[in-house]
Amino acid sequence: MTSLDPRAIGTRLTRIDGPAKVTGAAAYAFEYPVEAPLYVHPVQTTIAKGRVTAMDTAAADAVEGVHGVLTVFDAPALADTSDGDLTILQDDAVHYRGQLIGAVLAESAETARHAAGLVTVNYDAADHDTEIRVDHPGLYAPEQVNPSFPTDTSEGDAEAALRSAAVKIDQTYTTSHDHNNPMEPHATIAVWDPDGPALTLYDSTQGVHVLRKQMATLFGLDLDQVRVVAKNVGGGFGSKGAPHSHNVLAVMAAQRADGRPVKLAVTRQQMFDFVGYRTPTIQHIRLGADRDGTITALSHDVVEQTATVKEFAEQTAVPSRMLYAGANRRTSHRLAKLDVPVPFWMRAPGECPGTYALEVAMDELAVACGIDPIELRIRNEPDVDPETGHPWSDRRLVECLRTGAERFGWATRDPEPRARTEGEWLVGTGVASAVYPAMIQPGNSARIEHLGSGRYAVSIGAVDIGTGAWTVLTQIAADALDGDVDAIDLRIGDSDLPTASVAGGSSGTSSWGRAIVAAARAFRDEHGADPATGAATTADAPENPEADEHAMYSFGAHFAEARVNRYTSEIHVSRMLGVFSVGRVINPTTLRSQLIGGMTMGLSMALHEESVRDHRFGHVVTRDLATYHIASHADVPDIEALWLDSTDPFSNPMGSRGAGEIGIVGSPAAVVNAIHHATGVRVRDLPVHCDALLGG
Repeated sequence: MTSLDPRAIGTRLTRIDGPAKVTGAAAYAFEYPVEAPLYVHPVQTTIAKGRVTAMDTAAADAVEGVHGVLTVFDAPALADTSDGDLTILQDDAVHYRGQLIGAVLAESAETARHAAGLVTVNYDAADHDTEIRVDHPGLYAPEQVNPSFPTDTSEGDAEAALRSAAVKIDQTYTTSHDHNNPMEPHATIAVWDPDGPALTLYDSTQGVHVLRKQMATLFGLDLDQVRVVAKNVGGGFGSKGAPHSHNVLAVMAAQRADGRPVKLAVTRQQMFDFVGYRTPTIQHIRLGADRDGTITALSHDVVEQTATVKEFAEQTAVPSRMLYAGANRRTSHRLAKLDVPVPFWMRAPGECPGTYALEVAMDELAVACGIDPIELRIRNEPDVDPETGHPWSDRRLVECLRTGAERFGWATRDPEPRARTEGEWLVGTGVASAVYPAMIQPGNSARIEHLGSGRYAVSIGAVDIGTGAWTVLTQIAADALDGDVDAIDLRIGDSDLPTASVAGGSSGTSSWGRAIVAAARAFRDEHGADPATGAATTADAPENPEADEHAMYSFGAHFAEARVNRYTSEIHVSRMLGVFSVGRVINPTTLRSQLIGGMTMGLSMALHEESVRDHRFGHVVTRDLATYHIASHADVPDIEALWLDSTDPFSNPMGSRGAGEIGIVGSPAAVVNAIHHATGVRVRDLPVHCDALLGG
């Protein structure tokens, strides 16, 4: 694959969208100027299962400023009801607590919210089941796990190898029920105009074309009748990667708004109801090894939850299929179908919780073998991808481990737990590996137009969710056109632009950049080095045949230092270091931001984040950022991210790989392993609470 000659690529370009955002000039979904909007507030179920028997809207209708009320008995019909998560207000069935069953339209957001609380709903309640258990009687194997991996795999004879192994680890690890909480909650403005483009959405989405296609399908529209705009998005972490039921509700409300735009902003509390979450997991890992730490067997069995209304199966055991060598391995996934909202993507879905369990098990194996945890990982470094047998495109995990060890001062570490104290604090260090696939999504196109005087408009329907796409795509375009970044007018965030895949799976830069390079090369072929003003070319990103011949992943190594109070078991993480191999770096500034953001989110997962569901009533009780704890400034330690200088010759024309999610993968395990080294107490359940360490 011919790579670009780096010029703009690799420089520390200040974020192009930065000034508009810090001055408040950047418009987010709820802020687009529309004339005379109405405001929508949902009506939600207060039972977890059953049927709605009546909805009395008289009190809501009587409130001054109320324009109308939607209910399950009079809502517009959908043209497609195949997606159970999006099929709302079409019947009286209740599938989970917090499900959308109506909405109030009013002249102000406050009026709509007040009136929604006046709608009286009667139910015929049924017994519900919201609790995941390893012995749940309804466990089943899905046909595949996200996005299209086989549910179960088996190589060799793992059971026989486990029985004969000299050293064995046989433990269960759990991760908690976590919710995405980006700074900007989900929000949308819907404009229904049957005389023009039927539907326009200004939306907080990670994919304008994904949302456009789904809305067209649901409401029986042609694609050219739907437009979606998302110029600025205040974070998503996966939750905004596809439409949710509030999008459908907003469009239904717009159909009843007599041509007026409608605005719907999801409240922080509603973020815990219907926009997705990371499923809790119960993971049983068994490792067998020789005395020297060589892995002879690996078994990774996962239980997680899905919803009765729609299946979502997270690929939790997938990293165990390829991260380390070993001839005998098996993995499995089983789902419990519960009366809960549908799980969805949350930063590194599958890889994050799965690698947590595997990397804590690896730490336990190192202790059992009496081998340094870094040395154990190096001894089990595979020459080729264990799952496919393909050569690696650019695997440098060992170098990440060794570089991190040197920078972190690993050589001075006493292997014995509780060996280091500072006053009343026990101090320990931990390490964990990280891996994330170098995904490239299909179906991307870009358009290049010469604006005159050496300036170019570069258009692609990508979305910047705060990751820096405005900046890095400008750099890629400048290099592809052999120009300066100041000569590029980047146009993104609109479904009227050429098709782009969703901003997810750490695939955005690789997928969109590939399309931009293809369009730039086609433009030069068609128009030469001195194009006329107005000359334009649109091109599709080509297929990458190397993807079928090489195993493409980003890798990393996490190091953490934990301090645990010997009297109270209070936990402080004082240092974190990540060293990563992500191919060529497009922009060091935005890359570092992504990496330390992921590491901080991993710290938060390890010590704080946990949605607590009251199974008596089926709802999450930790419904705000006061009770759902995330890492605050006081929790974030001395944190640094480094990367190896490399270029992946097989990944894409830029030589880069995705980096948005590798920062969270492995970081919770490094923290938990550091806690064990500090205290001698092995905690296997996330998040780690102080009481788990008491008595240790």
